[in-house]
Amino acid sequence: MTTKIIQGSKRGRGRPAVFDRDIALKEAMKLFWERGYEGTSFDDLTAAMGISASSFYNSFGSKEALYCEATQSYLEWAGQWFFAILNDPSTDARTAFALLFEATAEEFTRGDHPLGCMISLAGTHCSPGMKNIRDMMAEHRAFSESAMAVRIRKGVADGDVSKDVDCDMLAAYYSAVARGLAVQARDGASREKLVEIGRLAMRAWPAGEAKARPKARPKAGRSGR
Repeated sequence: MTTKIIQGSKRGRGRPAVFDRDIALKEAMKLFWERGYEGTSFDDLTAAMGISASSFYNSFGSKEALYCEATQSYLEWAGQWFFAILNDPSTDARTAFALLFEATAEEFTRGDHPLGCMISLAGTHCSPGMKNIRDMMAEHRAFSESAMAVRIRKGVADGDVSKDVDCDMLAAYYSAVARGLAVQARDGASREKLVEIGRLAMRAWPAGEAKARPKARPKAGRSGR
């Protein structure tokens, strides 16, 4: 992502204030991640982003527009490790999911960003006027679940997942486990506990022959999310 230095409104006489838009966006993302949409006030945002109200509106348009952009930034960051592990061609489907849960336990408990997942619980409780936010977040959750289903279907095609498996239901189950891990992490559960939950969930995997050995998962990019 190219850094953009934005010129803001003048503060009295002298040169106009400037700010790094990418850094400001990351700060907004972390605040929304920690507090949710309605739990984050406009004043909270401008303070965390280090910008004036006029610079906020000139650069981001509105709180809702900023939230959509911050959510997309989060998805791009999380997608780097999520899809790299899920779609690794060197692993069978079961191994991919096992590694995915290990990575999830790590990413949800890192110390350089809020605990859990920005998407998992966002928008589940909104005022009637925020239906568009609720629907957007539900679509994001559905997308990750569908990606899991696609990977399981590939396992069926590759012969390492039984043809009798209900791919959509298995994906829904593991998606639900992942959402539960987000709640556990937000409530302060240790990484070790999350890892054990993931291992326990993998016992529900349908019988099938693995075709590749697991390898070390790719290092997740640092978000500074």
